[in-house]
Formats: sequence, C-alpha cells, structure tokens
Amino acid sequence: MKKITLILAISFVNIGNKLTAQNKMINNIYPETKKGNVVDDYFGTKISDPYQWLENDTAIDVISWVDEQNKTTQNYLSQIPFKDKLKSRLTEIWNYPKYGSPFKDGDYYYFFKNDGLQNQSILYRQKGISGTTEIFLDPNKLSADGTASLASLTFSKDHNFCAVGIAQSGSDWNEIFVMDVSTKQKTSDDIKWVKFSGATWHKNGFYYSRYDEPTKGKEFSNANEYMKIYYHELGTSQQDDKLIYEDKAHPLRYFNASVTEDERYLFINVSEGTSGSEILVRDLTQPNSKFITLFNGFDNNYNVVDNIGDRILALTDFSAPRYRLVLVDPLNSDAKNWKDIIPQGTDLLEGVSTCGGKLFATYLKDASTRLYSYDMNGQNKKEIILPGIGTASGISGKKDDKEAFYTFTSFTNPGEIYRYELSTGKSELFRKTEVKFNANDFETKQVFYPSKDGTKVPMFIMHKKGLKLDGNNPTLLYAYGGFNISLTPSFSVSRIMFLENGGVYAIANLRGGGEYGEDWHKAGMLEKKQNVFDDFIAAAEFLIKEKYTSSDKLAIHGGSNGGLLVGACMTQRPELFKVALPAVGVLDMLKYHKYTIGWGWAVEYGSSDKKEQFDYLIKYSPLHNVKAAVNYPATMIMTADHDDRVVPAHSFKFAAELQSKQLPTGNSVLIRIDKKAGHGAGKPTTKLIEDATDMYSFIFWNLGIKL
Repeated sequence: MKKITLILAISFVNIGNKLTAQNKMINNIYPETKKGNVVDDYFGTKISDPYQWLENDTAIDVISWVDEQNKTTQNYLSQIPFKDKLKSRLTEIWNYPKYGSPFKDGDYYYFFKNDGLQNQSILYRQKGISGTTEIFLDPNKLSADGTASLASLTFSKDHNFCAVGIAQSGSDWNEIFVMDVSTKQKTSDDIKWVKFSGATWHKNGFYYSRYDEPTKGKEFSNANEYMKIYYHELGTSQQDDKLIYEDKAHPLRYFNASVTEDERYLFINVSEGTSGSEILVRDLTQPNSKFITLFNGFDNNYNVVDNIGDRILALTDFSAPRYRLVLVDPLNSDAKNWKDIIPQGTDLLEGVSTCGGKLFATYLKDASTRLYSYDMNGQNKKEIILPGIGTASGISGKKDDKEAFYTFTSFTNPGEIYRYELSTGKSELFRKTEVKFNANDFETKQVFYPSKDGTKVPMFIMHKKGLKLDGNNPTLLYAYGGFNISLTPSFSVSRIMFLENGGVYAIANLRGGGEYGEDWHKAGMLEKKQNVFDDFIAAAEFLIKEKYTSSDKLAIHGGSNGGLLVGACMTQRPELFKVALPAVGVLDMLKYHKYTIGWGWAVEYGSSDKKEQFDYLIKYSPLHNVKAAVNYPATMIMTADHDDRVVPAHSFKFAAELQSKQLPTGNSVLIRIDKKAGHGAGKPTTKLIEDATDMYSFIFWNLGIKL
C-alpha cells in the first residue's frame, strides 16, 4: 500500500459568483486498489467487474484493504478541527432517559429504559402499574462492548417462560435462549442459526424459522436458501426439534409461523421476497389436521390480525391498494365470500390490532398518523386525538386487557407515552421525555413539490425559526423510496444538532414507499424505479429553487435502499449535490441477489438474470454508472463488516470505482467501514455517537459550517 499523507485545506476558496466556502483535501491520494480481469456476460453485453475480489470479505487482502481505507478516512476526519466539539454536543443531547411503551404479561408490566448513554436499553418489570421496579434482562451484560443486542422477545402463553433472541455485532443471525420468568435464570434451551424469526409459543414450546448452518467463513455473505420452520419443546436439545414445514421445490422463500391468542390456529406466512405473500392455516383443535391455503400468493399482501371464533381477521391490499380489513372463513376462503369489516378508505390503512375486545386502526394521512378505535364488527368508529402531526404506535394487547399504551413522537418531540382506558376511550399522558434543547426554536412544514412527470410528492422541511431564504443555508436531504416503507415524523438527536447550527433538514416521501398505499409503492419499483430517483432529484431542485439552499450547500443521505437512492442520484446528477453519504447501500444492482438474502429483493428491483430487467438495472446501477474525470460530490460511503443484509462488498466496490475515476482535483471520496457492526439494528449507543460524529463532521466540513 502507498504511504498516505492527507492535508486539509484551511482556507476558503471562492468558486464562481457563488463564493462558496469549500474545505477539502488538497491531494486526493487513496490506498491502491488492485484490478482484476473479470468480465461477465449479460445476454451478450460484456460487463467488467475489476473489483470482484473485494466480495470475499474474509480474505486477507480484503481485510488489509479495509484497514487501509479506514486509516485514510480516520486520518481525514481527525484533522477536522471541530470534530471533538461536535461529539461533545452530540453526547450531551443524547444523554437523556429513553422509555419504551409498557406492556403487560401475567402479573407484570414490562418496559424498556435507557438511562441515556447505556449501549443497550434494559428490560424492567414491576407488579402493578405502580409496583416496585426491577431489572428483568440487561442486554449490556451479554457482551463487553455492548455489541450484543436484543432482537426478539416473546412470553409463553402461561407467562412462565420468555424466549429471547440475541444478535451479535449487528448480524441478522440470531440465537434464542429461554428464561424462567419467576427466577430470571436461563434454562438449558439454546437455538442457533435463526434468521428473521422470533419464537412463537404453543403449549410447552415454540415455533421458529431457521436456515441450515452456513459454511464456515461465509456466514455473512453466502446466499441463504431453504428456510424451514421447527417446533422446539422446552427442555430438549435443538437437534431433536420437530420439522413443521419446508418447501424443497422453492429454496428462495421465507416462512414464518404465528399462533392466535386462543391457540386455535397456526398460520404460516410465505413470501418470495419483500412484497406479496401467501398464508397457510392449520386448525390446531383438530387432531392430525393439515395446512390449507387461506390466501393464495404472491400478487397481494396479507396479514392475519386475529380470529373471531372460527373466522379470521386479515388486513389486505387485495382489490384495495390502500388496504382493508376482512373477515374470512378458512373453509370457504374465496375472496367473493369475504366480509369487509373496515373497508378501504381515502387514507392508507397502515395497520390494525386488537386489544380488550376492540379494533384499533392506524391510518396515514400525508405521512402522518391518525388513530381510531372500532368495535369488533368495524362499527362505532372513534378517533383517538393525538397531540399534533407526528407518528403514533398502534394500540395492541390481549382480549381481556382493560388498558393499553401507545407512543407519540414527532420531529421535535422525543416521545410521549399515553395510557388508554378501554372502557371509557380516554387517553392520559403517562410519561414524557425531556431532552436538552428548546423545541420552540424550530419549525416544521410540509410542502408538495412536482416531480419530473408532474406527480406531487410530499416533503417535510425543518429549520430554525426566522430562516432567511437566501440560497445559502446548509441543507441535508434524506429519503428512502422503496419496499412499501413509509417515512413518518420521528425524533433524531443528531438532526437536532444539525438544526442548531443553522442547518435545514428535509425528508422527502418518494414513490416506492408506502405513504399512499400499494399504488404509490408500485409506482417506484421494478421498471419504474427511475421515478424514485426523479422524485429525489426534484426535491433537491425544489429546495434550490425556493432558495433554501444551493448545490454548493446541499448534502444527501440515505441508508440501505436509501443508499442505492443516493448512489444513483449522485451518479446521474453529480453537479447537483455538494456532499453524498450512501450508507449500507445496495450499489451493485447486477449481483445483489447473489448475496445472503438479496434474492428476496428481486420482487422490488428485478434481477439481472432476466434480460428485460437487466436492461433497466444497468441504466441506474450506481457501481456501473461511475464515469471517469467527473467531479462527484464529496462522498463518504458508510458500511459495516458484519452487515449480512446488504453485504459490504457493495460499498467496497463502489468506493474503489469512485476513487479510481473521480476527477483528480475534485472532491474527496472516502469509505468508513465500521467493525463489529451490521446493517444498523441493535447498534450500541457508543457506536451510534461515533457514527453521527464522523458523518456530521464530514458534512459540516464540506458544507463550510463552522462550530
């Protein structure tokens, strides 16, 4: 490797008549990345893959490359003079008590709490709503560095046992152990190689989904195939678990089990990816009963909510792109026989839950929550008034519950927990979170801007009150745009720090998301994916046109599918943005489906294995659209070594390609590779603060923000 010397400019450079302050490296010298001669043939089109060797993340030369890249990045970041000051402020405002909504099981109320800077939240319990609090489970004691996290938690029907799923270093692989509720001690039960599954209790054991043990050294990269459902009986070895369901004809399917509260029905949710499902059902009250198909897949989405006697309540987008709740007879389940309980409405019916003999429906109206209660027949609709525009979690619980809890948060509200009395329908504030900042200093507005094809797209914009629209405000634009996921108002400590320093933060609700139902989702998937990028580019152009900012003051950020979004937009319109931060991104659109569970995204993206889909994937795949001698935005790619959702090879190859082709006198291109971390879930507070410090230091430095 070459010896690297990085020098940060300390003077301001005037560029054109914008006179933009721009601090950057004088010499963009990066670790040397060797090139191979690999060429792949896609239907007669030859595609070079010179960095294929970086896909082998456990190889010695790849580990060495990672270390050199991290040294380069940390050397750059360490020279930013205000980095320590930024970290200090982030740590200060991060340090506040964070509570989860209480839930009741047996005689106990359980809730999560983080005192402020603990790496993982602790699970507490108390007898009665005002009983003495005690620790039930402290995940911080599961690892020395806080990188073991709680992935799932389910209690047995008799309240005597609790199954706990643990993830190590952010991996999607889980290990399940069982706790005796009375003694808080572990039993001998230990379940390994679980992925995308918790424990579903039934009688003296539980169902769970798993894959076969992977090849040693390839745990975080090899494709996962042939998921199976097992039943584990308490007190027995995993090798004795009973195989409940498998499908040898379809290796690329997910299977998950669920059981109704009364333990009458066992469901298996089957999916071929992230969109569309099929549901099988078995009546557990009938000895030797077989699974029958309740809902055929995979053109629509189905989610079982509950059962009413021998009938089943399900939420679906079948003939209802904004969803409806239906009642179905499993022995006569043709759609013509369904009964609408909550018909499709004007707004998106995001979710339905049951509690205390009532239905609770969560709607989205322009990406903000509305919450309603109904009786079990879908009648007597009553709105539960929320404190403002924001996001509320739906109420859920057991059939005999007398009370429930729900949470509310917004861009400037870190969280309020409300207690809901089922008999009267009254809500009262149960707990309010306080953070060391003044929410009254900021304002949030929602705008609707036109995309390239004229579609109106909503966007939230946050900034200090009294902002001057002079085109000179540092601005961070964030979005996701995929997988039917909705971006609703939420609280972020690091965002507050950015706003305090004069920043404008914008969140665009792009097509491909779920904000307006399945039609909105489908308008941004497969061959229509370019709509998502057009929506994001149009959001940037709107912010510039309305003089919130300028291209020299605009940063873009997104993670996972949002990392793809940033990668695609920075390669399509490099001059539009000053800073780009693609995090854990899907960046090689020709090979993504060959790693771990990437095959499950083909229903969203398409696959290069099909000619017609290869033809549109190659047009926007970030890795394959980097051009030589172009001044791309100042870029810090962010990934992690244990990311087995979007494997780090995506980011490795994209970084190597960008560094090799970036204009020599252009902006800096770095990659930050976190160690003992994954796709994001369960990341300890220590690492979250380090991530935010590095990310915002890079943004502030390259946008010319002074602290």
